[in-house]
Amino acid sequence: MKNFLVALPLAALVAACGSNSGSSGTSEINIVGSSTVYPFTTAVAEQFERANPGTRVKVESTGTGSGMKLFCAGVGQQHPDVVNASRRMKKSEFDMCVEAGVTDIIELAVGIDGLTLIQAAGQPPLDLTVEDVYAALAANPYGKEQTAVTWADVRSDLPAIKIDVMGPPPTSGTRDSFAELILEAGCKSNADMKALKDSDEEAYKTTCTKIREDGAFVEAGENDNLLVQKVSETAGRLGVLGYSFLEENADKVSAVSISGVTPTEDTISSLAYPGARLLYIYVKKQHADVKPALADFVAAYQAGMGKGGMLSTKGLVPLGAEDMAKSNDAASNMTVLDGSQL
Repeated sequence: MKNFLVALPLAALVAACGSNSGSSGTSEINIVGSSTVYPFTTAVAEQFERANPGTRVKVESTGTGSGMKLFCAGVGQQHPDVVNASRRMKKSEFDMCVEAGVTDIIELAVGIDGLTLIQAAGQPPLDLTVEDVYAALAANPYGKEQTAVTWADVRSDLPAIKIDVMGPPPTSGTRDSFAELILEAGCKSNADMKALKDSDEEAYKTTCTKIREDGAFVEAGENDNLLVQKVSETAGRLGVLGYSFLEENADKVSAVSISGVTPTEDTISSLAYPGARLLYIYVKKQHADVKPALADFVAAYQAGMGKGGMLSTKGLVPLGAEDMAKSNDAASNMTVLDGSQL
């Protein structure tokens, strides 16, 4: 019975693709997800549409978490073909997909981004550690009451400037990456937190990744350009977003270094920068099997990923050799993701 129900929307998709390839000659690819990956996918989409006049590519910036829910809701023309993600798909999301009949998913790492802390251009250089950021922004740093008001309260040699950070909401993959790469990294350096992880995983996760809600951290939504604007207009305010937005707005904002490492293409590609992270797209092979333009779109993405390719001109740092080989294989062979690897 379940297989029959799953087959219904797929049959509808086949019918829709058949009609789209008729007299109008049009086909549509629908993409949702990460605001960080959005500009890269949009660039590929625009080039793809020019090369394929009969195909329309619709890209929506919903945030990674919300995009995964839409992507995993089912198979058929009413559901997205692709989801952009600024972190890897979670096992719980994969299971949600499978439960809804989305059983054949292609995972494609498309490049490396740097999760960047920024401040207004012209401000004195600032160097923080992951421990500093965690201590400043955690709701209960190391299980204790949060009392820090200025950065000097976190570390005496930091400036006595009010802690004022703008960052992504919980629906954003950037928020997930910030929690994992920066907050948790700062938290787990503490011996007591390591012990807590062994004894109570849930309490450890809450202590290490829950952000304070007293105004020191403000959720800026999914509009990264607006975040750049608000940071650039306010001295002392910091922002959290992807490296490409820093590079595009170097006249307005500058990078905050982490443990002496400034985000650059070299420090990100080598993963020397603590905030370096892989970016992904996920594709429904069940849709690609009946919608030929979708496989062609994946090939177009693959063509733009290399060093000197279109995506690197948009601020995406190319993958290392091993990750590039995996992505090229997945794109060329439309290899289905094994959920046990998540």
